[in-house]
Amino acid sequence: MTEDGVLKVYSVGETTVLGFGGQDVPSEFNAAHYRAAIADLLMANNCQTVAFDLTGVRLIPSGMLGLLTSLRQLGDLTPTVQVFNPSDDVREVLRVTKLNTLIDVRQVDV
Repeated sequence: MTEDGVLKVYSVGETTVLGFGGQDVPSEFNAAHYRAAIADLLMANNCQTVAFDLTGVRLIPSGMLGLLTSLRQLGDLTPTVQVFNPSDDVREVLRVTKLNTLIDVRQVDV
């Protein structure tokens, strides 16, 4: 998706799935940089659901949390945001911050 190859696009369409290839999200993850690229991708495909596959990701930086919530409103587009297979630690952060009430958290087979 971007030159650094950190964020990967698994599928595009009404439901768009993005992920990190089973690697932890780097602490220097630039959420603002990725937000613009993701927003363009979602709007170009009239995406109704954006899902982040966190399989194999143990921790995510705080900027990623902001990115997840900011994607819920993109101009006229209001996609549902989902997180697949978060680690116990990520699940706990989502619970403590109450982001699990804004983001659909799911366990899925990959």
